[in-house]
Amino acid sequence: MKLKDYQETVLKKLKDYLESLADFRDKYDDIRRTIDDDNLVYDFPKLAFKKVIPKAGYHSKTNGLDQPLPDVYLKVPTGGGKTLLACHSIDLIHHHYLERKTGLVLWIVPSNQIYKQTINALKDRDHPYRQILDRSSGGRTIIKQKMDLFTKADVEQNLVVLMLMLPSASRQSKETLKLWRDRGGFSDFFPNEDDFPAQEELLKANPNLDCFTPLGGELKPDSKEWINMRQIKTSLGNTLRLLKPLIIIDEGQKAYSALARKTVEGFNPSFVLELSATLPEVSNKLVEITGKELNAEQMIKLDIHLFNKVSTDWKDTMLASVEKRKELERIAKDYEGNTGEYIRPICLIQAERTGRHQRGSGFIHSEGVKEFLIKQCAIPEHHIAIKSSEKDDIEGIDLLSRSSDIRFIITKQALQEGWDCSFAYILTILTNPGSATGITQLVGRILRQPFARKTKIKELDECYVMTFRPNAGQLVTEIKNGLEGEGLGDLAGRIVGDEGVDDTNNLKDRELKYREGFRQLVGKIFLPKFVLKDGKVWRDVKFENDILSGVDWDEIDISAVGDLALDNRTSPGEIFRVGMSEENGDEHFSSEKEATATGTLEVDEVFLTRQITDFIPNPWIGYEIGVKALKILRAKFAEERIAGNFVFIIEELKKILESERNRLAEKVFRKMIEDETFRFFIIEGTGGYVLPSKFSEKSNKKLNRADGTQLVRSLLDYVPDENINELERDVALYLDEQEKLLWWFRNMSRHDYFIQGWRKHKIFPDFIAAETADDEKDDYGKVWVFESKGEHLKNDDTDYKQHVFNLCNEVGVNRAGGELIETLGEAEFGFQLVYGDQWRNEMNKIFEAD
Repeated sequence: MKLKDYQETVLKKLKDYLESLADFRDKYDDIRRTIDDDNLVYDFPKLAFKKVIPKAGYHSKTNGLDQPLPDVYLKVPTGGGKTLLACHSIDLIHHHYLERKTGLVLWIVPSNQIYKQTINALKDRDHPYRQILDRSSGGRTIIKQKMDLFTKADVEQNLVVLMLMLPSASRQSKETLKLWRDRGGFSDFFPNEDDFPAQEELLKANPNLDCFTPLGGELKPDSKEWINMRQIKTSLGNTLRLLKPLIIIDEGQKAYSALARKTVEGFNPSFVLELSATLPEVSNKLVEITGKELNAEQMIKLDIHLFNKVSTDWKDTMLASVEKRKELERIAKDYEGNTGEYIRPICLIQAERTGRHQRGSGFIHSEGVKEFLIKQCAIPEHHIAIKSSEKDDIEGIDLLSRSSDIRFIITKQALQEGWDCSFAYILTILTNPGSATGITQLVGRILRQPFARKTKIKELDECYVMTFRPNAGQLVTEIKNGLEGEGLGDLAGRIVGDEGVDDTNNLKDRELKYREGFRQLVGKIFLPKFVLKDGKVWRDVKFENDILSGVDWDEIDISAVGDLALDNRTSPGEIFRVGMSEENGDEHFSSEKEATATGTLEVDEVFLTRQITDFIPNPWIGYEIGVKALKILRAKFAEERIAGNFVFIIEELKKILESERNRLAEKVFRKMIEDETFRFFIIEGTGGYVLPSKFSEKSNKKLNRADGTQLVRSLLDYVPDENINELERDVALYLDEQEKLLWWFRNMSRHDYFIQGWRKHKIFPDFIAAETADDEKDDYGKVWVFESKGEHLKNDDTDYKQHVFNLCNEVGVNRAGGELIETLGEAEFGFQLVYGDQWRNEMNKIFEAD
């Protein structure tokens, strides 16, 4: 594999340092031979470094034997070939400093993904990485893993590369103790267990070796007899310490915690070489490669095009991604026809959840994305893979092979590092708009240029980010930060946060129970719902079965399609370009707003039908509506114009259909109320809802009053302070101060009490509060159900909730004779929507003294 110019520069700088290091080491050895002084300080690694880079700062290191330790850092951006450089560096270090071809190399990586990728390449004798090592060792290379055994002869006669994950070296975990466990397979590195003089001599030369200590008897610890009976453990960890390995650390910034540094230096290394795109503050940077150098060598795809969708529906963003990938594949096939080089553009999708038990939790789940691609975009299932900690559809698959069909990979954070498929062109971010982790952690995954060579086709030499987040300025900033974090920008300091975690990973599981004064209410707090009679029982109203099924689709009005204004845009939204700045040659990234790119889907009635099935469940009716919509448009626009705006048309048609479906569903719902098919009441065991006796939540912080005192009117003994916004917190504290209230409850999980109206999504109110009964202070009177909304959130959804609440107040609570719950008494219910700009005034009116 021919080296790039910048890679030659890296290795030349390393060679210069190694030659200087060898000279100063020899001087150090000469001094040690002539001056017998254990306190002699001669920092030859620092002197050698300063000779090669006179003005650079240097952080001196020592190994576990307190010997000067050469430890240098190669700052190489993502896509710059760190593993290739590491293999060449092993040869240089052995030849110019260690003066050998055999011995032990300890190759440390931070994650399982990088581990698998690296060891598979090193074990493959046809891979360029392995071939470099074989040339260095004269064909005598052995690749080992942590649990593999090797002998003294193996190390003396071969280049032994031992792969190890950094967490496996830690001594704080029971799982990792295997590294330090006594094992017979390494016994030939150590004296016989009963040869105490030889054992003691080895310990004198290597005092940080692990030992068994004598047990029982009259010996005192640290006595001469006790010391003479110590026995060295024949563990892998001790073997490494004896062999004083050359250590290679991939993603070196991950090895800068106190424990990691102690672990690495405790292996008594003879040399440490670290490689990463991120530079820790206390590292010794020997060389830094810039993004411009990679771009000049055609290693990365630039510019990056950010498509920020106006739509807040993730499916619209996903549809735009499908369209863009199809466009790229058409271009790639033309390129292959002209050059014979195969490129299969892949779309990498970041979902919010991937866990088996997390679907249906209100987050965008990998299986939901996969289902959308299959059912509504007609993508074959074998073109889609999920990569997560639980499911790995790309394990063992060569994604660059023509035999692979994978075109979409769905993940959450499993591809944040160590994944270098150069066919990845599109990054689709479907994470929470409030999260700032997606782009910064995954941007590097789409940067590598296939075959490290530009195609001269603009579309195939660039990459694309699709998102539906509204803040375009923030997105551009995040992309820049992500590029800097990959070593591709003017990185002024360390970028932290490579390990993404779930929001709830560090929260404790808590069981919330009724407060002591309200235990008598357990199982007796009932709330009304819309229900219907199903045979002899009452059940909840269900949107699809009871409302949508009653819609007369012949009444749907899609005439608004004719008002659409079409142009050459693919879809509404902002498009930005992020690329290298040419100003003053500085290593900065610039951004600018582009004209919206062109690109089309073919006009396909069946494809259109798939996209609107969320609103029109009957595909035959959906097809007829789609044909009708296209007929309206064809009366005004040419077919080419329609094709150029097909995604835009689909998005706008979905809005029209949603509005019409809501209108017709409300008509059905109100008719059902009028003829009493639907009822709004409480019947024990069949209709309505009973508040559970206990709840489970994740929380580390308890909500208290503003003065820090405990809540006094909360129904539950613990109210989590997480996942509650400022308005909700204000309302909660207000309720707790109302003397007129007996109790209040935060409907915190949003999976408990709900109201099903005439739209698909249920309404989960924020709070439920019970007034104190006039005649009995320990019982409750009127029950209030509150939904709080910030002033800025007034929209169509808010209007809908207000209409539903008005209906609830209008129809009241109907009860059925003898089935009335006796404990409920004559309790009344009120439903109230309160806004951020007027909530206190409205609630004051509710709770003012009689």
